[in-house]
Amino acid sequence: MIQRIQSVFLLLLALAMGSVLFLPIWSKTDPTTGQHLVLTAFELGYAPSDPGMSVSTGTWPIAALAAAATVVAFIEIFQYRSRLRQLQLGLLNLLFMLGTIGTSFYYSTLGEQMLNLKLTGSFHAGFYLPTLALLLNILANRFIRRDEQLVRSMDRLR
Repeated sequence: MIQRIQSVFLLLLALAMGSVLFLPIWSKTDPTTGQHLVLTAFELGYAPSDPGMSVSTGTWPIAALAAAATVVAFIEIFQYRSRLRQLQLGLLNLLFMLGTIGTSFYYSTLGEQMLNLKLTGSFHAGFYLPTLALLLNILANRFIRRDEQLVRSMDRLR
C-alpha cells in the first residue's frame, strides 16, 4: 500500500541505499604529488601521478550490505499486511545500514593511511546517505508501530 506514509519512507530508504552503490563515498587528493584515492561501494581506487599505474582494492562488503538493505526495504514495503514482519525486517535493515556505515568508515580509514598522513580526506554523499536511510527507517518503524496500535485498539472496541 503506497498511500501509507511508512511506505513512502521505505521507498525513500531504498532509493538512498541504492544510490550508495553509484555515488563516491570518500576521496583524498595529495596536491603535491597528484595522487588520488576514491572510495566507492565497489572499490578503493588509487591513482598515482603516473596515469598508467592505477591500483584498486575491492570493497565488496559495502556494496553487498547496501544492496541487501535496498532489497530488504523493497520487501518490507510489500509486507503491509503483517506489521510484525515489517518491524522485524526494519530491525534487519537497521543492522545492514549500520554495517554499511561501519565498513565505509573502515575503508576510509584504510585509505587515510595509504596517502599523505597530514592531509585528510573528504566524505561525499555516499557516506551520508546511509545515515539518512537510518532516519527514514526509524520513522517508518514508528508509523508501523502506530498502525499496529490502532488495529489493536479497534479490535478491543469490537
